Amino acid sequence: MTVLAFERVSYRYPGADRLALDDLSLTIGEGEFCVLAGLSASGKSTLLGAACGIVPRLHGGEFAGRVTVGGLDTRDHGPGAVAAVAGVLFQDPETQTVMSTVRAELAFPLENRGWNGAAIARGVEEAALALGIEDLLERATHELSGGELQRVALGAALVGRPRVVLLDEPTSQLDPVAGDELIWLLRRLNEEWGMAVVLAEHRLERCLAAADRVIALDEGRVVCDADPAGFLGWAKTYAPLLQTPAARLAAAVGIEPAPVGVKRTRAALRERGLLPPRAAVDGGDTAARRPRRSERRAASTGAALELRGAWFEWPDGRATLRGVDLVLRPGERVALMGRNGAGKSTLLRCAAGLAKLTRGRIACSGRAALLLQHPADYLLADRVGDEVSAAGLATAGLSALADRHPHDLSGGERQRLALAVVLDAPEPPAVVLLDEPTRGMDRSAREELGRQVRELAAAGAAVLVTTHDPELVATCAERVLLMAEGRLIADAPPADVLGGGWYFATETARVLGGAGGALLPEEGAALCDVVQRSSLAMTGERNLNPEPAAGAEARA
Repeated sequence: MTVLAFERVSYRYPGADRLALDDLSLTIGEGEFCVLAGLSASGKSTLLGAACGIVPRLHGGEFAGRVTVGGLDTRDHGPGAVAAVAGVLFQDPETQTVMSTVRAELAFPLENRGWNGAAIARGVEEAALALGIEDLLERATHELSGGELQRVALGAALVGRPRVVLLDEPTSQLDPVAGDELIWLLRRLNEEWGMAVVLAEHRLERCLAAADRVIALDEGRVVCDADPAGFLGWAKTYAPLLQTPAARLAAAVGIEPAPVGVKRTRAALRERGLLPPRAAVDGGDTAARRPRRSERRAASTGAALELRGAWFEWPDGRATLRGVDLVLRPGERVALMGRNGAGKSTLLRCAAGLAKLTRGRIACSGRAALLLQHPADYLLADRVGDEVSAAGLATAGLSALADRHPHDLSGGERQRLALAVVLDAPEPPAVVLLDEPTRGMDRSAREELGRQVRELAAAGAAVLVTTHDPELVATCAERVLLMAEGRLIADAPPADVLGGGWYFATETARVLGGAGGALLPEEGAALCDVVQRSSLAMTGERNLNPEPAAGAEARA
């Protein structure tokens, strides 16, 4: 049975020059697990908005065609009615939260449907257990971290067991463990409940192995509709920016078709004799290259940002920061990683003066430019061109969208605009603090962000980025801080932190088992080439010096 159908749907946002959806036809069956792929502004979020009925009702604009969800025509049934059959998680979960506590937030959709008290209690408990948020049930929603809020919003979308769930970047603010667990939870619900899943995601390496089908969009049109292996083959030729890191690694060493996922890529490398020996558990093969911290910091004098004995406690006594000591020097590029709720965002807010330490001290040598997790909070005008100067708009690559309303931009475009707002000031910042800046960004935009981070550091700013994106860390950070329970538990180069782990690791590092400290596909391919040349050299030596045949020595 068809659970979602688009029939020749076209849509144009108010004031937009081009269509966001262009004569799009698509059907998704009961129990399918579909991934929507595409660059920023390709139409993924608009498609999901049309599927749940908020496009065009919320945004206005020009709409043609027909969308049917669970048998409901969105022209005749509003978002409230559609919500009974379609659970939705948008890119900005903070805009979906309406109740003051987590328990009330999960119960709210069931109360609206008239469920009895026992059914509501059971539904809330099951959703909390499935998503690992049972410890948050009595917490106030405004106290949650971005990742915690994302899981709560997802719980509210799933609690009523919808026929289809529509998810826009659901792992963008989740730590690596929570992100992987979420994808496999969705797969289990898909298999056990028969719930269809339509998931838009930029970090395709997280979800391709779970998908039945990948639908790629470009300028509002379907340009590929295939299984994951077929999609990777198509992407290599037509959309290289959509390739996963493992697929890029496989392509670089000549493996075709590209395997799907870490396990199959590793097996393909092993079969061809290209897999290097696994790294020592203690990270021994990167330790020799590790610069001492004193040597690393001796290159510059004076601190751009310094925290000493920093504590932050909530009124109920919960501590989010616990005695943090941190020094950032001018020109340093530092990534701050850790699981959801570890205290990363709190550290940035305190560093920028938005929150006051309970104990300890902070010193900053100049202006601290802070980009928080919610880019919409920075966008106040009705026109993109009025948010920032023309130069700032050009730097963000958004000049062509100057006449659009900021809220009609894609998630990645809003993120880039908010960053431009933060940096667009007469006084250059001494410290740039970025909290999950890659949310909603495709690979091209993430690479551009990495370039911008390097430029800011070259101009003398210390840059501190909190992120769950190891690929971003590998491309732009020279130092990684790992945080847990409000404390800094590691401070080392990226290869030491991301090279040999299971979760805090790039996909390339997981494929290669941490060998050689290779974090990116290009580094992994170079390492495989070394392995191949070494193997060929050894084969040549054996051919030049053949061993005596078995038993020859005894016969002699």
